[in-house]
Amino acid sequence: MSNLNARPLATPLLTLSLALGLSACANLPDQRLAMEAMQQGDNATAEQNFRQLAELGYVDAQIGLADLQLASGTADGLQQAEQTYRRALGGSPRAQARLGKLLARKPDASHAERQEAAQLLEQAFAAGEPGSLLPLVMLYLQYPQDYPDMNVQQRISTWRQQGHAQADLAQILLYRSQGSYDQHLDEIEQICQNLINQTDVCYVELATVYQKQGRTKQQNNLVKRLMASYRSGAVPAQRVDAVAQVLADAELGKPDEGQAQEMLEAIAPDYPAAWVSLARLLYDYPALGDVEQMLGYLEQGRAAALPRAELLLGRLYYEGKLLPQDPHKAEQHLRKAAPSEPSANYFLGQIYLRGYLGDIYPQQALDHLLSAARNGQINADFALAQMYSQGKGILPDPVNAFVFSQLALPKNTPQADELAHSIEQQLNASQRAKAEQLLSAERQLRGTAWQAQPTLQAHNL
Repeated sequence: MSNLNARPLATPLLTLSLALGLSACANLPDQRLAMEAMQQGDNATAEQNFRQLAELGYVDAQIGLADLQLASGTADGLQQAEQTYRRALGGSPRAQARLGKLLARKPDASHAERQEAAQLLEQAFAAGEPGSLLPLVMLYLQYPQDYPDMNVQQRISTWRQQGHAQADLAQILLYRSQGSYDQHLDEIEQICQNLINQTDVCYVELATVYQKQGRTKQQNNLVKRLMASYRSGAVPAQRVDAVAQVLADAELGKPDEGQAQEMLEAIAPDYPAAWVSLARLLYDYPALGDVEQMLGYLEQGRAAALPRAELLLGRLYYEGKLLPQDPHKAEQHLRKAAPSEPSANYFLGQIYLRGYLGDIYPQQALDHLLSAARNGQINADFALAQMYSQGKGILPDPVNAFVFSQLALPKNTPQADELAHSIEQQLNASQRAKAEQLLSAERQLRGTAWQAQPTLQAHNL
């Protein structure tokens, strides 16, 4: 068995010496094997080895086990991961950073949990854990009401002067949150040209800049460099997937869906998530393949237990365009995706709200739509505004209708504007005061930075 390569917590010497003395036994846990298995998608082998080492008190194994628990995408997995990260804390900056990230992203996190997240991330960064800086900045940007004295631009400028490379990426993140990304394309390009050998997320940023500027030659050269780096093992498949999605995004500029398909097909055999990205590509660009091919991709994704595959399959049965409409099958697949995919909750809410299963289920519709809305699905806010305004399955409530219609305004459609205006006209002074109070509370609960426009690139950063 290979070297455990981990720092143990305080454990009885006898237990530790026995574990090390029997290192030649093939049945003993192996951290190197666990890491390799996790990279290859063999989570069962990875968990088995991580769990045994974690029980012996090895911090790196505890962190690896928590990473797997978090990656499950379930509520139970998130709770287990939090507990496991806490076991690993003991002065480990990496565990502090991991737990800080988890608390910062935790659905419906409390003010106290966000305060703890900031403290953990600050401590991890001070201890030399650079990966803690970006989630810390995201936390400050998304929940400014929790940190009223924090001048984020000033902090970022100080970090950049101190030479922290992650601070340059934080500056890009700030531009995104301010909606000024397009006004700083040249600066973003310069930042990422300087950092691309250190930080592979810069492939995504440069692809975005070139897509927005229509610089096809530079983008083609970037893709060649990216694929060469992937084949050499210098860049993970996840980054190739992210760049392919940029190339296929018509909202960023003229898409190159053919190039995106080639990239995804190159990584899919070793990176199951790419099968789902390929299916989504065929959904957006039907000329690239037929429905049977799309379903084949989705089956590969479902075989790897990927919630995104269940989401897209559920959506296909929900819409009834490429497959026969089947609300019951749609519900089945969407429920599997809902714990980690906010848009699955949106479609489930619509199924229950519109009576697709034979009757309207208002409470279930409300629960799923509210979950989706609080996780960035602005269409869910619009649906909730309609629900409270029209009284679908419930008594009309103009106060709640006002709250969600205002939250839906960044949707920036005539329907959203018209609905918000109509609801606003119905409120008397007392109702308006109560509605404004509830709106403020809901905005504070959600945070502000990516509420209206969550982006792939911000997630990648």
